Amino acid sequence: MSDTAWENLVKKQLKTEDIYSVLTKENLEGIEVKPFYDSVSDPLVNLPRIEESTHLVARYHESLEEDVFAFLLDHNVENLEQKAIFVNDVDLAGHISPKEEDQYFSLIDVFDEKKAEIDDQLVKELRAKQFRRNICIDISLHQNAGASICQQLAIALAKTKELTELYGPEILEKLIFRIAVGGNYFFEMAKLRAFKIIFNQFSKEYDLDEIPYIFAETSLRNKAVSDHENNLIRSTLELASAMIGGADAVFSNNYLVDESTDISEEISFKQQIVLAYESIINVFEDASNGSYYVEDVTRQMAEKSWALFVEMEEAGGYLELLKQGVIQKKIYDHAVEEQKWVEEGKIKLIGVNLYPKSNVKKSVEELYSEKEIKAVRWAEMFE
Repeated sequence: MSDTAWENLVKKQLKTEDIYSVLTKENLEGIEVKPFYDSVSDPLVNLPRIEESTHLVARYHESLEEDVFAFLLDHNVENLEQKAIFVNDVDLAGHISPKEEDQYFSLIDVFDEKKAEIDDQLVKELRAKQFRRNICIDISLHQNAGASICQQLAIALAKTKELTELYGPEILEKLIFRIAVGGNYFFEMAKLRAFKIIFNQFSKEYDLDEIPYIFAETSLRNKAVSDHENNLIRSTLELASAMIGGADAVFSNNYLVDESTDISEEISFKQQIVLAYESIINVFEDASNGSYYVEDVTRQMAEKSWALFVEMEEAGGYLELLKQGVIQKKIYDHAVEEQKWVEEGKIKLIGVNLYPKSNVKKSVEELYSEKEIKAVRWAEMFE
């Protein structure tokens, strides 16, 4: 079908001559989204990942030992041979002495956001461990605090630069990035892909050709306390987005906000099992490659994130900007604007501001602070 024939068909279906005002969608990322795509100017190469197939990570429970091959641990468990272990507790990391054949990964962020410094002692202790990936850069907090996608990626790269300057470029191959994936399905795919591009570009500054190890988890930001079923649907889509986007490991946070049961933990993991074993999307290296829409958005995000990273470096780097309160203010500004979109219904949250619509109970000023990066759920405004 030619472009003209397509446009005429859509005009007829929408009963308007001005289809572009109807089909053009606003977004807070500053990404240009076209009503339709018929090509991409400069196709991207296949964007690889490190793991051959995505690790499906469950929070440890004794009943899952036989069926699960990757666990998130926040307490010590003996005899977990031949499992991939993602350590989520600093004290536990200190007591673990893995063997060379063990697959241990640290999810402990070595940055102290409140003090605006790197925990050098922690870095040294973790580097001494025989973990496959022992230094974590956590930007899940920034997503849950309301940072834009481009801010998240620029911050991840800026934190990488801080570590590289202190410990040398050899640290790049030991990094693991903890990233929260939100509900904007295709944008979140593009986010992970864009990060691979800019991280690889950064590594080339040191004559390396590195790929980032991405641990993706479901977001807290779009979940509601009294809306369990919708939370479950949202997190399933987020997991699918992360797998298609090329994450090396995925983890589903409990869909019950602020509580947990054995059943909810089991269901949270089964979300991943259904996607992996029935949809088989965890085995593809770059499943969205070739989609004109995702390719275009990926390139725009990579360019914007890299430009923001350069701007941050020229202003003194991540830690310096954190000390000055600049990072906190930029995230605050975006988070507040995003929350207003939720309040106005531009961002739709089913069961909260749509079907049915709840009343606002907390103001933006009560939810956010210019001086602190803290996780805030959109639904808190209505709860």
